[in-house]
Amino acid sequence: MPDTQGPDQYVLRRFRAAEKDGADYDSGAAWIRAVGFGFHDSSRNNGFIRKLMDMYRTDNRELTGVYQAGDVAPHSLGADIPVATFATLRKDLNVGYGRQIPAQLVTSVTVRGTHRRRGLLRRMMTEDLAAARADGLAVAALTASEGSIYGRFGYGVATFERSIKVDTGPRFRLRHAATGTVEIADRKVLLDLAPHVFGRVHRLTPGSILRQEAYRQTVSGMCGRDGSEDESIRCALHYDAAGAVDGYVSYKFAGWDSKPYTIEVVDLVAATGSAYLELWQFLGSIDLTERVSWADAPVDDPLTWALEDPRRIESSDHRDMLWLRILDSGTALAARRYSEDGALTLEVTDALGMANGTYVLQVNDGEASVTPASAGVRPELSLDVAELGSIYLGGVCPVTLATAGRIAEHVPGAALKARLMFAVERSPHCLTHF
Repeated sequence: MPDTQGPDQYVLRRFRAAEKDGADYDSGAAWIRAVGFGFHDSSRNNGFIRKLMDMYRTDNRELTGVYQAGDVAPHSLGADIPVATFATLRKDLNVGYGRQIPAQLVTSVTVRGTHRRRGLLRRMMTEDLAAARADGLAVAALTASEGSIYGRFGYGVATFERSIKVDTGPRFRLRHAATGTVEIADRKVLLDLAPHVFGRVHRLTPGSILRQEAYRQTVSGMCGRDGSEDESIRCALHYDAAGAVDGYVSYKFAGWDSKPYTIEVVDLVAATGSAYLELWQFLGSIDLTERVSWADAPVDDPLTWALEDPRRIESSDHRDMLWLRILDSGTALAARRYSEDGALTLEVTDALGMANGTYVLQVNDGEASVTPASAGVRPELSLDVAELGSIYLGGVCPVTLATAGRIAEHVPGAALKARLMFAVERSPHCLTHF
């Protein structure tokens, strides 16, 4: 049938997840169904939907749906099923040296294929970013299923991750003397322990985002991919020399049909280097298995350097993870600590008009003051807000971006100065997908 729908034939509605008998519960269930279509998920039963809604309420998620305002095509999905979806929640982001700022996290972004190119994503995104900035937030973040979509909204890649397969055969040996112990535990203990241990890791890790409720449920096996308990999940805890839990690994056996026999890491969280390596020693010692796979491994991984034979690691699928969108350049720049003292004048452009301006960043003893540059002051670096998002956590090198033509260097050496100033105490890594 001909396409006759224009922007005025859609209604955008925002609401919060509701309890089972709440006014918006049915709307939330229909919204979840629409997200499932967008991400090719299997149909979710009523029990699973209720679990998801409970998790969403815990996180205080705001759900956005775009609905057809007029009559829908005969036999097509009903008008109660949104043609586009969008959700947000707010969690703290570690911006280096333990500093944390609240971030607007964007997730569940879908537009039904039959309703694209009508400005629906742009409307949802721009209205949400403007509202977050009006609420005083300096940054927004997302993880992208497609890499070509979000740059036009001012998001820049800020952290990376990779998938690894580790050969745990006879040649798997670490240069590490254990300082603690590892013990098997019932997976359900992670309902209480996982948030506590992750909180310690979060405070130490630039780029880390506090986790949503779903993590506690999935790593403990209480909510598998189909909503039921995942009885295949196993758990091991690391205890430091004083007997306190400072790390854990949630994992499962891939099955006897997998060759070589493989352990799949669901979640590996360690608050110290010793805990991290000793959990790997445990994984490498599991009987009747020859490989460990992990989809969310850090790019700058201590395991590589601890192995006597680093070639035991097969690395693949090096990819972007966290995308960052600066909403207020002055506030964001002033919020973090810097590794090098000095002054740097940055010209920031923003097609959406939220974070643009020229700013003087002055750092003394690591602490920053940020002021708008006086009229006529020449910037040392000019960059789009997306590139500011990329360098903000220290995960992307300004010199590299300048070489790629993504940053304009007006004063020789300014990109190197930015690299030294924006460096953080350890490699950024985000273990929180959302």
